[in-house]
Amino acid sequence: MEIKLTKRVEGIAESATLAISAKAKKMMAEGRDVVNFGVGEPDFNTPDYIVEAAIKAMRDGKTKYTPASGIPELKKAVVEDRFRATGIEYSPEQVVVGTGAKQPLYNAVACLAEEGDEVIVPSPYWVTYPELVKYCGAKCVFAVTKPENGYKMTAEELENAITPKTRLLILNSPNNPTGAVYSESELSALVKVLEKHKNVFVIADEIYRNLVYGEHKHVSIASFSEEMKSRTIIIDGMSKSYSMTGWRLGWAIAPEKIAKAMGRAQSHVTSNANSIAQYASLAALTNVEKSDAFISDMRKTFAKRRLAAIEKLEEGGAKFIMPEGAFYVFIDVSSAFGKTSEGGKIIENSTDFATALLEERGVAVVTGSAFGADDYVRISYAISEEALKKGIEILCDFLRRAK
Repeated sequence: MEIKLTKRVEGIAESATLAISAKAKKMMAEGRDVVNFGVGEPDFNTPDYIVEAAIKAMRDGKTKYTPASGIPELKKAVVEDRFRATGIEYSPEQVVVGTGAKQPLYNAVACLAEEGDEVIVPSPYWVTYPELVKYCGAKCVFAVTKPENGYKMTAEELENAITPKTRLLILNSPNNPTGAVYSESELSALVKVLEKHKNVFVIADEIYRNLVYGEHKHVSIASFSEEMKSRTIIIDGMSKSYSMTGWRLGWAIAPEKIAKAMGRAQSHVTSNANSIAQYASLAALTNVEKSDAFISDMRKTFAKRRLAAIEKLEEGGAKFIMPEGAFYVFIDVSSAFGKTSEGGKIIENSTDFATALLEERGVAVVTGSAFGADDYVRISYAISEEALKKGIEILCDFLRRAK
């Protein structure tokens, strides 16, 4: 019997980041020495006080269903945390807690974009954005950014991308994969364009907001005016700031009408996010002093690794985008295209490069094609400094040896 799948599912690609990491882990299980630059997750344990809160929640019987959009205490803690960070006031009714940040992101797209609508996605982009847009039946319009602008979308590029069909702009700052951070002036220019197009909403993915380095700082596009606040859906969560990737706990903060619609949809698709993860997250957001200390220490570690990565890449003669936030470096490997690796692999694109690098030299990177930039590969510096330096040295040597 032939199994016919829906167009909705047939059009969805596998996550490139998860796929490359799975391959790297398989090789490691087989005894291969592999430097895995693949999945973006902090290499820190979840802090003990958060783990203890989860254990206490289980012992206290907090193992039942919760309201679909999250426990009231957590939603209150989310808006208080947001106010401390940005000075923007929200109500708990505007928060929808979901399974990781991906579910609220999907819910937001599903509530606002449908067949015939267009969603603007600046390129390079996180691999999941186009897939979610396609899954909802809408069309991605890619605003291709330029190196001279730090791979950040300009007001002109935004204006050129907007049509009468535009429904959403997905804006990610700090950015995955480039590490770009939009400045206040850069966001202000985008806001001026959006003010002329009243029907366009913004999904602001701010999951890396606590991981910004040097003189740069995170600014939310929702902070510019009440109007922008009323047209912005903020996506955030526990994964990156608290090293809680496997706990799968994130949220959206949205205008109340949109938040209610997202909650209704979620009540039928999954119901509530994991109850234990909610109580653990509540402890993280309310133990402000401990959490600030943990985030600060983690940020310092990443900042040190970032500098080490930059130094090694410059020593190796590699071209790359200077990262300002998150924990990634986007490296230009196009100099190897049209050449052959030492192992005899013809390299025509970033996929060929990543495949040969992993199979021949045991270094796992994510192909730039998955992010809409085929000249590049992404590495994560959320690994030990020793492994980071070793992996970059191998990558640069692999690049040089391609003939």
